[in-house]
Amino acid sequence: MGANNGKQYGSEGKGSSSISSDVSSSTDHTPTKAQKNAATSEDSDLSMRTLSTPSPALICPQNLHGFQNGRGSSTSSSSITGETVAMVHSPPPTRLTHPLIRLASKQQKEQAHIDRLPDHSMIQIFSFLPTNQLCRCARVCRRWYNLAWDPRLWRTIRLTGETINVDRALKVLTRRLCQDTPNVCLMLETVTVSGCRRLTDRGLYTIAQCCPELRRLEVSGCYNISNEAVFDVVSLCPNLEHLDVSGCSKVTCISLTREASIKLSPLHGKQISIRYLDMTDCFVLEDEGLHTIAAHCTQLTHLYLRRCVRITDEGLRYLMIYCSSIKELSVSDCRFVSDFGLREIAKLESRLRYLSIAHCGRVTDVGIRYIAKYCSKLRYLNARGCEGITDHGVEYLAKNCTKLKSLDIGKCPLVSDTGLECLALNCFNLKRLSLKSCESITGQGLQIVAANCFDLQMLNVQDCEVSVEALRFVKRHCKRCIIEHTNPAFF
Repeated sequence: MGANNGKQYGSEGKGSSSISSDVSSSTDHTPTKAQKNAATSEDSDLSMRTLSTPSPALICPQNLHGFQNGRGSSTSSSSITGETVAMVHSPPPTRLTHPLIRLASKQQKEQAHIDRLPDHSMIQIFSFLPTNQLCRCARVCRRWYNLAWDPRLWRTIRLTGETINVDRALKVLTRRLCQDTPNVCLMLETVTVSGCRRLTDRGLYTIAQCCPELRRLEVSGCYNISNEAVFDVVSLCPNLEHLDVSGCSKVTCISLTREASIKLSPLHGKQISIRYLDMTDCFVLEDEGLHTIAAHCTQLTHLYLRRCVRITDEGLRYLMIYCSSIKELSVSDCRFVSDFGLREIAKLESRLRYLSIAHCGRVTDVGIRYIAKYCSKLRYLNARGCEGITDHGVEYLAKNCTKLKSLDIGKCPLVSDTGLECLALNCFNLKRLSLKSCESITGQGLQIVAANCFDLQMLNVQDCEVSVEALRFVKRHCKRCIIEHTNPAFF
């Protein structure tokens, strides 16, 4: 770092707080008495400085390992004055006798190449950094501090890791971002804390209270949060459109708080603006909870209920009553969903583009026929493990959903070359096809598909009895196709 930009920030003793021990694994060394005396005696630009400008002191440790440059320089924090004392470089030697030492000293005074970049370029670089690294950059020098806290860089907060004290991190960050607008952070639109198991309701309360402009919240894998905290977020953040609570096993519903419901006018209809909702692995979700979600989140377009094992056809019926705009729906591994549930889903008609019913063992050709008849604009269907589907179901699908681009009918032992032929002669836009563990599929069916679906990009025939010649035929006709197979003779 050059001499012009090498000054580090100190922290006001009472006005700033640090969550370094929760976010960073770095440890510090307490400054020695000699170092403190050197800080007060040296006048050179390369000596230690104490600055009164507040340090970010957020994600980075207060006591950070010294920057090692061969001269034993270090960074330390004073507990007496409450200010950070930063030693950028060690004091220069009294005599420079060797020419190489003189050359090194001269180069230290030159400006670093990165500091020659204009501000807008530096901000562009900083925009690619996660939150913790951005806070580290704010501790480098005065210019970097000002650039790192540019409002354009704080529309998103991303924190990951199981050891991070996320509750404290969110509290300190939102407090810093609320300096210009006390108690309200108007710039923050996205918060991603996926996989942070130490996140609790307290952290979500902070977001709900301080971030009214929040549009996207991802807390997947944070299993310590409960319904009450989620209710507060959706009630106090009226613009929230994207909510990911996958893996949050305590979340059983999405609804407004009672206080929010009372305050809302009748014209509002007590609705939540969420359009994207992922509740994958919310094992405790039941039909009644899905009923409440549907009644409050009528604008849903993307809903994922993977492995919500308590959901039944009755819950899907509630869903279709209120949420008629759904484009993407996943009920994979919901073992109680049957053909009657697919009949309800078919009410979405041409709006439905994506459907996953993987491992729904109660689904047969009857349910597939409902989907094929009414959802003519379906683009993606995952029916892996639905062993009740036969060639007749594939034929219904192929003749009615001609714009199908991705189909997974793996582990459907009753699907044979006859079904593949119907698929190849009707769905010319097919790009992805999975036939994994389809025992009745042979090389003849694959050749028919390859001869008609030239845009095929992915083909999965693992555990299928297909010849090497058939695989080579597919490769010749579908140049861009990636073939997943278990035939050791084909490479």
